[in-house]
Amino acid sequence: MAGLPPGVLIRTAKQVWTTLWQTMMGQMAPTSKSGDYQRPESEFRHRIEPAGTYPAAAHRYGLIVGMGCPWAHRTLVTRALKGLEGAIAAIPVVPSPNEGCWVFETPFRGCRTLPELYRQAQPGYRGRATVPVLWDLQTAAIVNNESADIIVILDEAFNEWATRPEVSLYPDGLRADIDRWNDRIYHAVNNGVYRCGFAQTQAAYDRACTELFETLDAIDQTLAQHPYLCGDRVTLADVRLFTTLFRFDGVYYSLFKCNRRRIQDYAHLGPYLRRLYQRPGVAETCDIEAVKRDYYGNLFPLNPGGIIPQGPDLGYLNAPVEAV
Repeated sequence: MAGLPPGVLIRTAKQVWTTLWQTMMGQMAPTSKSGDYQRPESEFRHRIEPAGTYPAAAHRYGLIVGMGCPWAHRTLVTRALKGLEGAIAAIPVVPSPNEGCWVFETPFRGCRTLPELYRQAQPGYRGRATVPVLWDLQTAAIVNNESADIIVILDEAFNEWATRPEVSLYPDGLRADIDRWNDRIYHAVNNGVYRCGFAQTQAAYDRACTELFETLDAIDQTLAQHPYLCGDRVTLADVRLFTTLFRFDGVYYSLFKCNRRRIQDYAHLGPYLRRLYQRPGVAETCDIEAVKRDYYGNLFPLNPGGIIPQGPDLGYLNAPVEAV
């Protein structure tokens, strides 16, 4: 092909790459007919209940988590805020760029990969093997793999073993407000950054990006009135937003094309992110190098060269935060 005109080579290469890109994106990020990313539903939704199959107990359950994953990160933040590190173990997995799945750092129950463990727990399982997983160490079962459920379970079910049982992240009096924020933030922000990054048409990207920043602007205005989303106390709505904001400037801003503005440049969202980061135990759950490695190193269709950026410097997260 060396003798072909440059224009022919370029058009041929673009056609081949576009076909491959669409095929890989379709496997990694299923979309609607209009090119909008659609996140599949979680399949294991059991609860921790006193008289149920899975009663509360210390050291019976573990959290299978990937440090780069924002959904798994939610569970680690909740575990830290409640002081449950001594009662519920963390079992780490890392993404394999060549296999396209989560792999245990140390083999777990004879399994090397998370899909193997899912199939061990439910023979014949053909669904997605995602994190986080609330795992029953006693019966070798998946209790729940939906982060929104798991953080409620951690907040409510294990107070007997929590070092900070007085922390209530989903109090009865604020549940309607928390749920309202959760619904809005999930669609426009938590999943919204993925809708930007995984969009397969310009129109789908434009819709997602516009909604993302309209919502961030609205949150910024809300935070001008009080330090957290629902007032003067941290709730699960803040936990769910925090893990997206922590990744925003380092990953979503560039890799997912969410580049209208950085979080640290917002008048109130920037200090809010620092305020949450500085809560006891939260910083220890944050690993920006793992986040960058997982996103830039593993999302081949978005970053074919696999080059991981050196920045950003997150020293600003430790800067003092003024009271609202």
